[in-house]
Amino acid sequence: MSRKPKQPKPDASPNAPSDAPKPVHIPAGRSRKAWIVLLVTILIALGADLGSKYLAFAHIADTPVQLDRERVLERMANGIDLNDPRPPDRLVPLHDPVVVVPSVLEFKLILNAGAVFGSGQGKRWFFIGFTVVALGFALLLFARWCDRREYVAHVAIAMVIAGGLGNLYDRIMYACVRDFLHPLPDVEWPFGWKIFGRTEVWPYVSNVADAFLLIGIAVLMTKLLKDDGGAGEKVEKPSEA
Repeated sequence: MSRKPKQPKPDASPNAPSDAPKPVHIPAGRSRKAWIVLLVTILIALGADLGSKYLAFAHIADTPVQLDRERVLERMANGIDLNDPRPPDRLVPLHDPVVVVPSVLEFKLILNAGAVFGSGQGKRWFFIGFTVVALGFALLLFARWCDRREYVAHVAIAMVIAGGLGNLYDRIMYACVRDFLHPLPDVEWPFGWKIFGRTEVWPYVSNVADAFLLIGIAVLMTKLLKDDGGAGEKVEKPSEA
């Protein structure tokens, strides 16, 4: 009887092509679940920002602070600092900061006519236009770039959108942004060092919307770097002859 020829064994080397189907990229914009994650996160984060601002300006000072948009615009037109304590009709009354954790966090009321870290003071319409464009880009990023299963990225984009909407609301309603979070108060650089002319480690007062913006951007940047690194590892080396 003749023997059956032996069947060749499949190549089990790590460089052998895999027959397993690769997952198909389906944009998040086509996924109902992804949209629900995005919208629910936006509503929660936006509510946290606007609610915290309301509570801060209602309770941190001795009397509730009610901003008048026309008075804010008049001060900005006359080049008067919105937080100048000298005018008799101050927009924000003098008050002592509320210390949450000493040298870690305190609450103090500040009006910001600029962007994050107080940059670009007085350029209100520029920041309104920039925010609208940035929000549109964030939605495009979600709908086209993100996969429907990348829920961490969906939440990060929602945080960016909520942060932008929270500060956009302030600029439209009050002509400035309401800030009250002051991390690391009175903490100074050692040896009398000055960074950008300041001895304080963190002289900026911000809000919950700013925190959402920074966290969301950091998560997206981490994802982008991780994706680029993974793509580089998948490039096969040429086989040696």
